[in-house]
Amino acid sequence: MEESSVIVMEMSFEEIVKALEGKVIVDNHYKNFNKFCIDNRKIEKDNIFLAIKGEKFNANNVAIKALEDGASIAIVDEVNFDLNEAEGKGIIIKVDNTIKALLRLATYYRNKLNVKVVGVTGSTGKTSTKDLIAALLSSKYKVFKTKGNFNSEIGLPLMILELTSDIDVAVLEMGMSDLGEIEVLARVATPDIAAITNIGLSHMEHLKTQENILKAKMEITTCFNENNILVINAEDKMLKNISQKGYKLKKIGYNHEYDVYASNIILREEETEFLAHVGNKEAVFTLKMAGKHNVLNTMIAIEVANNLNVSLEEMIKGLENLEATSMRLQLIKKDGFTIINDCYNASPDSMKSSLDVLSAYKNNRRIAILGDMYELGTEATKAHMEIGEYARDKVDLLIVIGEQRNNFKDGYKNENIFMYETKDECIKELKNIVKKDDVILVKASRGVKLEDVTQALTELTV
Repeated sequence: MEESSVIVMEMSFEEIVKALEGKVIVDNHYKNFNKFCIDNRKIEKDNIFLAIKGEKFNANNVAIKALEDGASIAIVDEVNFDLNEAEGKGIIIKVDNTIKALLRLATYYRNKLNVKVVGVTGSTGKTSTKDLIAALLSSKYKVFKTKGNFNSEIGLPLMILELTSDIDVAVLEMGMSDLGEIEVLARVATPDIAAITNIGLSHMEHLKTQENILKAKMEITTCFNENNILVINAEDKMLKNISQKGYKLKKIGYNHEYDVYASNIILREEETEFLAHVGNKEAVFTLKMAGKHNVLNTMIAIEVANNLNVSLEEMIKGLENLEATSMRLQLIKKDGFTIINDCYNASPDSMKSSLDVLSAYKNNRRIAILGDMYELGTEATKAHMEIGEYARDKVDLLIVIGEQRNNFKDGYKNENIFMYETKDECIKELKNIVKKDDVILVKASRGVKLEDVTQALTELTV
């Protein structure tokens, strides 16, 4: 096989066809392949193109184009083209449903590899916790972690298919928007250890109650037996009363009765320090991350690492390898002011945590640029008002953007507020607002795309 910059799956062509439960409808003597690609605009040589039919675009229509662009194999569930056109260009495999076939293939591959899997879910903090777990394990093991937000029924199997046999531990994030979705992911990934960060209000629009959100998150234990371990944040009111159910249950928090607990917490502008207690051992952890919520996330990571026989000294060494996912409380130092870029996503709990981080800057003017929080259903009005109220003594100036701006204002009850219907309106005014030494938090739900505001801020001169 030619040299490639991508990781090559450790499966034969025959294994792939069998695991997909597919049928080769166009064959080719050339059977080199490396990784999967679902975006026909990003095809690289010898990719396997998986054609997914979406609401706006049916990728089955561009299967032959994908082969022409360098893919060696195309997997389709609709034949919307002339098979004769594909002859000599590559291989086409027909399956019943490309997403279900992808899940079958990832399940087969996960079972083939001798790798420990840690599954991470929760309403907020799962990405930071994933990053922390991977770091704490990194001085002892070769670790793979979910990239970006590849945590769905498409993203998670694609991550599994990037694994190789030299990986010791895979830390996989699992997201959801409705009941049954994490169960599907759990059956594919079959985690040895699972962690739940918290149960917030995200997804109330679909799930209606926090009890349903808890039920959905608990699906991560679908395949558990007495050898599996569930790690939970016992400071969360919905999680703290969970009892052992045929598997090992570990709790973290601030109470000395928990399996891992923290004391002597010191919150600084750009870092957090605490004393971690694990059984009869203790050690000081210093995080290059701000916010008390990251103490809880780190304790979850400590408990996971402890159950994989990593010493506290090895964990602290591994923490040096922390690679935080971008746009999560990312500190951007500009000439004259500081940006806290946290616009990857937002919920009421994470909004409060980020405002807490901003409030730690006592000697600067603190500005929060906040946008709408999505998927809150009937809780939306109340939740945005509560965030406005919470910001009252945390910020010196509040800037709100979007449909919920008046609800933010009603809670804030302060005249130091600017309101904009769109982010473009806000961007035009930034040069008149930002001053030297300001610290500016930017946060909203993913769909708002406030990174455009962050980008505009990075181009400002004050």
